[in-house]
Amino acid sequence: MSSTPVGRPSYAAVLRIPHVRRTFGAALLGRLSYGIVPLSVMLAVNRACGSYTVAGTVMALFGATSVFLSPARAALIDRHGPHRTLVPMVTAYAALLGLLTLLVRRPGAVSPLVLGAVTAAAGACTPPLGPTMRAVWGRLAPDRALLQRAYSLDGVAEELLFVSGPLLVGILTRFAPPTAGIVLGTFLIVAGTTGFTTSPAVGATRPTEAGTEQQGGRWDGGARGWLRGLVRGAGSARLSALRRVRAGRGVLWGILQPVVAAGGVGLTLGVVDLVVVAFAEQRHHGDGAAAWALAALSAGSAVGGLVNGAVRWRVPAPVRLPLAAAGLGVALLGAGFAPGLGTLAVELAAAGFFVSPALTTAYLIADDAAAPEARVRAGAWVNTGVNAGSTAGAAVAGPLVGAMPTALCFAAAGTAALLTALATVRRSRARSTLRAVPERNGAESVPAA
Repeated sequence: MSSTPVGRPSYAAVLRIPHVRRTFGAALLGRLSYGIVPLSVMLAVNRACGSYTVAGTVMALFGATSVFLSPARAALIDRHGPHRTLVPMVTAYAALLGLLTLLVRRPGAVSPLVLGAVTAAAGACTPPLGPTMRAVWGRLAPDRALLQRAYSLDGVAEELLFVSGPLLVGILTRFAPPTAGIVLGTFLIVAGTTGFTTSPAVGATRPTEAGTEQQGGRWDGGARGWLRGLVRGAGSARLSALRRVRAGRGVLWGILQPVVAAGGVGLTLGVVDLVVVAFAEQRHHGDGAAAWALAALSAGSAVGGLVNGAVRWRVPAPVRLPLAAAGLGVALLGAGFAPGLGTLAVELAAAGFFVSPALTTAYLIADDAAAPEARVRAGAWVNTGVNAGSTAGAAVAGPLVGAMPTALCFAAAGTAALLTALATVRRSRARSTLRAVPERNGAESVPAA
């Protein structure tokens, strides 16, 4: 398979790349489970234990292992290749979710400690389809403009998946117990991962391309390599980054900027979610009204992502990133002056317009800065930054809402985004002086299918 630079690429051009529709469709099918499984697990555990405290603790364990071990799992994919890593990962993940489904069938039958251990183990095995798909995009679309479109399309699709996943759970629980959602999510991740790993675009990625170490002509992979790598993955990722910095390539600077930006955007959104709920409750609009306001935020993000991918930017990505974060901050400062929910929805849509462009640009910078054998890892660190920031934002939002008016809470969220912009400007300047890895411009080769 070969690819040539495209003068004016469109989203249709992205989908016409050989094997993209199958590969991207399978990845999206599996990623839909990310919006289904966590909520279904929380509902099922709550029903089995009759305690929101237990359900929240169990979900915190699931989220912590899933998010913070993501770079370690990505390091395994970089080292051993997608097929030999994702298959044992999804097998273990599905088996643990199946075990959890059996454990929560009878209320009070199992200790909360056991439920916590099983869900934490399941989170540790979550297949990182998002970062892996973004690494595959980098090989399928070496032209810079085409890759920007691909990343924007990926970001918008992911936004829609995370909105539709909980809606599917809500519909399903009207007719079936919460465990049905776990079963559905398990089926989706298995089907999606199977389709993804068997795609010719992914099959063309050989272990040697993913940074596999060979000894005596034999690859030490499979389940044994995956289990050993799970323990050593995070350390391996750190050592790899240090080697690249010592080699004078400046990759660490390129990774820090997008990770800081992603963490700041995630922190901001984590605060906004709860503040919007408090805003609606204080005006007696109810939870449904808050959901519509947050939907406006997601809609604005989708539109912003599509526009960002369509523009032929002359401004470098490291410069655009703090500008997008600043735009988010200014829009949220305006949200603090909203007199009612309708005006707030408009302000949130304006704020959302900068979310997807900021995250898409962060992923592009990370992909540019990373060596070919570390692209999955780089994307996973950005993804971890978003999720970790969102978790921290949710934790901070509670005390903020209890201590300050919602107008000041929105101002605090906007200030966080503006501080993120300032921090990434400094990273950008440092990177512009130290960077030795040029942005890809279409000269990069693509592996034969």
